Amino acid sequence: MAMAQPERRGPQVLNIGEVLAQLSADFPGMTASKIRFLEEKGLINPRRTPAGYRQYSDGDVERLRFVLALQRDQYLPLKVIKDYLDAIDRGERPENLPPGVVVSPRIVSDELAAELQNRGRKLTEEQLRTESGASVPLLQSLLSFGLISHSNGQFDEHALQVARACVQLESHGLEPRHLRPFQAAAEREFGLVERAVAPLASRKDSASQARAAEAAREISDLCLTLHRALVQDHISRMDI
Repeated sequence: MAMAQPERRGPQVLNIGEVLAQLSADFPGMTASKIRFLEEKGLINPRRTPAGYRQYSDGDVERLRFVLALQRDQYLPLKVIKDYLDAIDRGERPENLPPGVVVSPRIVSDELAAELQNRGRKLTEEQLRTESGASVPLLQSLLSFGLISHSNGQFDEHALQVARACVQLESHGLEPRHLRPFQAAAEREFGLVERAVAPLASRKDSASQARAAEAAREISDLCLTLHRALVQDHISRMDI
């Protein structure tokens, strides 16, 4: 009597609902419309059945994790993330890929996953001081001038970034009272971004919300590039 041969299973194939189920714990706001939006932007390219139904592989899910994590936690626009993926697909390792990323067999490494998870944490004032190197008087000044804020005594990653930058600026003689124009400029810039994406943001469907968020990132990135170029132009005239 011939022994039964073990069944050979091919790569796992998932439908869009199963993909959402895998992503929902880390990205609770994820929707089918957002996945289709990322496909529209060329970030993923699932196979299709003859009837046109999408079939997602484990690799597609990993790419989605990569995109969503960098978009949410590294504040990168989709164009930049797509450049990373295009380079990875060519067998290259992008020079400016965030630390901890490996390109195969798993796009998002355990180290990057831990790093990105830490970005969502909340910090006490003591933790903020320890990790930023800021003194008590400096943090008090940052709070009083509105450069950082807290919610129920807890600070986020943005406050940590601001505090770290201000520690370095303090060493150049720039105190929080000198930096208030940055806060005013940031509020004006946000107003520009908000007006630019208002037609999309006013729509309540998730695809439009995703497009509005991505447009806001792109516009903000362009504003920062413009600001940097204008400042560098003035510095270049100093004839140092």
